[in-house]
Amino acid sequence: MISRRFRAFACLLFLAAPAVAAAADGFYLKNGDRVVFYGDSITDQRLYTTFTETFVVTRFPKLCVTFVHSGWGGDRVTGGGGGPVDLRLKRDVLAYKPTVMTVMLGMNDGSYQPFKQSIFDTYAKGTEHIVATMKREIPGIRITLIQPSPFDDVTRKPNFPGGYNAVLVRYGEFLEKLAKKNGLDVADLNTGLTEATKKAFASDPTNAVKLNPDRVHPAPAGQILMAAELLKAWKAPAIVSAVTMKVEGQGTPEISAVNARVTDLKADDGKLAWTQLDAALPFPLDLRDPIVALAMKSSDFVRALDQQPLKVEGLKAGNYVLKIDGAEVGTYAAERLARGVNLATKVTPMTKQAAEVHKLTLKRSDIHNFRWRTIEVPFEHEDQAQVKKACEAFDAIEAGYAKKQHEAAQPKPHHFELSPKS
Repeated sequence: MISRRFRAFACLLFLAAPAVAAAADGFYLKNGDRVVFYGDSITDQRLYTTFTETFVVTRFPKLCVTFVHSGWGGDRVTGGGGGPVDLRLKRDVLAYKPTVMTVMLGMNDGSYQPFKQSIFDTYAKGTEHIVATMKREIPGIRITLIQPSPFDDVTRKPNFPGGYNAVLVRYGEFLEKLAKKNGLDVADLNTGLTEATKKAFASDPTNAVKLNPDRVHPAPAGQILMAAELLKAWKAPAIVSAVTMKVEGQGTPEISAVNARVTDLKADDGKLAWTQLDAALPFPLDLRDPIVALAMKSSDFVRALDQQPLKVEGLKAGNYVLKIDGAEVGTYAAERLARGVNLATKVTPMTKQAAEVHKLTLKRSDIHNFRWRTIEVPFEHEDQAQVKKACEAFDAIEAGYAKKQHEAAQPKPHHFELSPKS
């Protein structure tokens, strides 16, 4: 086995602690947290986990949190292809000295058949073992037990009366009780996606199937909704930023801003121009993807987690063109601007920046996954000095990408223009 020390690759010197505390007030993750996602193939897909990571990095750009994605396809509470559970925990979790761990198992543990007490007992005992091991080895660790994501019995006929998802829901109910008994946290990644799938199936049955194509492994759009449920359990904020302007006659508009700073405001002949620096970035939704658009339409993701409203009240009736950094965002009626436009759902320099951050999240995750699955595990019985050297080389590469990821997430000032449409 490789003796591996934790790599604090995401903690940058320019991250100021006081600003961090203010920005993350009420959020589950704190400055310096080390998060390990543990689970089976659904975690191994590195979708809901990397979406969660990108949300945290972009919503809290001054927060220093590191993430490790330790899912292994086929895993059960007893372990699997990556080794027995105690080896998995030692090598793939404890080695990183996490302060936070999420556990999502159950899809394979239920054996894809109607509920059977003996099978459930193995799951319950195994989950209790994982919790006990982690609490013993790392006193004070915060554990979030994740109620299993759904088996899709909505868009296709259940394989047996009641369906397999009902079995997973029953397993999730056990986790809720276990969490309460042990002072743990719990996140329901089943109900939200199931309800969204029902709504999607009612409006667009063809594309609803694509939210979970093989019934087990949700597609990216479905896993965004799974990440949302984890983030909501962690009390993630809805607001990216919020700016309201009240135009009254020829005077300077009154401004109120949340998580943003507005400067250099000019009002001239019905036109408004200003510089805005938000303290966070929106989540990089690609609403041009029909499956993502359907997922958003069928869920509360935008309302609950991705609000970046711009309100301008008191404008004369008519249509107005909004530009950011010279690029047109859209044309809106005065009444619509008075109600507010959610910039998080538009193509803006801020959403484009967030998308670039997510690309770096994926690269960082890919590098770590390659190091883990292609070098560390297959060669763990070979020359340990050479294996350690190879792993450390990849650690350095990963550290570089983590630094780029956090630097890319730092918000930038943008020039806004709102002009009457000619």
